[in-house]
Amino acid sequence: MNPYWLEDEVPPRRQNRREGRVDVAIVGAGVTGCSAALRLAEAGRSVRVLDARAVAEGASGRNGGFALPGGATRYDVARETYGRERARALWRWTEDEVGVLAAVAGDAFRPVGSYRLAADEAERDEIHAEYEALREDGFGVEWLDDLPGGPLAGRFHGVIVHPSGGSIQPARFVRALAARAADAGAEFREHEPVADVATLDADDVIVATDGYGHGLVPELVDAIWPTRGQVIVSEPLDRVLYDRPHYARQGFDYWQQLPDGRVLLGGFRDVSILDELTDEEVTTPAIQASLERFMGELVGGLPRIGHRWAGIFGLTQDMLPLVGPVPGRDGLWVAGGYSGHGNVLGFACGRLVASAILGETSPQLELFDPARFAA
Repeated sequence: MNPYWLEDEVPPRRQNRREGRVDVAIVGAGVTGCSAALRLAEAGRSVRVLDARAVAEGASGRNGGFALPGGATRYDVARETYGRERARALWRWTEDEVGVLAAVAGDAFRPVGSYRLAADEAERDEIHAEYEALREDGFGVEWLDDLPGGPLAGRFHGVIVHPSGGSIQPARFVRALAARAADAGAEFREHEPVADVATLDADDVIVATDGYGHGLVPELVDAIWPTRGQVIVSEPLDRVLYDRPHYARQGFDYWQQLPDGRVLLGGFRDVSILDELTDEEVTTPAIQASLERFMGELVGGLPRIGHRWAGIFGLTQDMLPLVGPVPGRDGLWVAGGYSGHGNVLGFACGRLVASAILGETSPQLELFDPARFAA
């Protein structure tokens, strides 16, 4: 079945056609590529974006629609790993980028916040430590001992309430980014695969494919692991059960109810975790069955499933993105490896890599430097 997000009508976009060399070629017309294209085109650079599919038809149209601050690492663990100041700056940066995203996304973004849930006592201890660390560093989170009402009341052992962030229609958002980038002069070449970045006629090249296009940058082939995520979506319900995105079990389970009443559920990758380290964009019986069982618990009986799909994201060993120049390759840049948090990080890192090409610096560039993994 087709991803629910891609059923939106594709908005009109200015068609620009450039011949010959450009300042920057971008491989990937997802959130990162379109974000970078907009930043560069508005700065007066000539930009060409190429994709094997159409805009937003990769991970940007195949995810769970969460737009959350932070990254893939728990905040208290991030403080221990990167240091308190770096962790705080990273979280604050993502909160700021959510604000920028909201201004661009319009009705594609709903600022409803999110719930992070503890599935057992051990996870309660872990996320309570995260809550305490966030509070100590001035972030406006709240704590609940249980979910307020609904079919899952009493099931979970603690909840972090994140007031910032929320839900996004990712394909609508990325298509809007592309339209704005085209208005600023960027050229889009859809259904044009790139097998070798050396063939691109550009002063600088950005590889912005996250978990797709594995092998385009051989120097980083072992740094970003393509990983499959699977999703199902119910037919519309006649009642509201969930007012914001929820995620539990370290993010292995995530769900939300959409404005039209449908419930979207993704995850259960740990049912066959090694099988999910793949770039094969197909659903599998074991994970789909697990999703259906939990959907029945979410709703109080299994509803009709209207959509199901798989998408590929990029996972890194340290759960941080790779953003910046590829070591030993003049003019080649990369932005990817969002470890399942690509809607906000992908948008932010597209802007970040574009700013780096424009000569601007940021503390995040040091933290995300691809040289930490280069062979």
